[in-house]
Amino acid sequence: MSELSRDEAYMQRALELAQMAAEKGEVPVGAVVVRKRDGKIVGEGYNLREGDKNPLAHAEIIAINEASKNLGGWRLIDCELYVTLEPCPMCCGAIINSRVERVVFGAYDKKAGSCCSVTEMFELPYNHKPELVGGVMQEECSKALSDFFKALRSGK
Repeated sequence: MSELSRDEAYMQRALELAQMAAEKGEVPVGAVVVRKRDGKIVGEGYNLREGDKNPLAHAEIIAINEASKNLGGWRLIDCELYVTLEPCPMCCGAIINSRVERVVFGAYDKKAGSCCSVTEMFELPYNHKPELVGGVMQEECSKALSDFFKALRSGK
């Protein structure tokens, strides 16, 4: 499987999770953590901030937490994170601290994106710098967000 089709396959799963968030009235962001060596999904998450009334309940944090539990440690070495929206500063911090090796995101976030849109946290002199790939299935990821906010504004 080529790298792009592999990335698209996992991003498609993240989009499915984003849809689950939207169905609960949450901002549609989904994330999966994949173990690189065998391609196994070891963590999944979607936004739950509204329902959980918790500012930490971002898709990435939930997926990283589940992956850590499933793998039995906080270091997610040999893992990749796929997320439908460019991570915010909090999630970038979790990515750095969990040692995720590669981050693949879909839509760019001009308001809070901290991989490359607002700032470039992975370029700061932290002890870990994940590989970064942005814009995978960008159109589909952006559409999920814009459709959600359009429906929210129209009261649906």
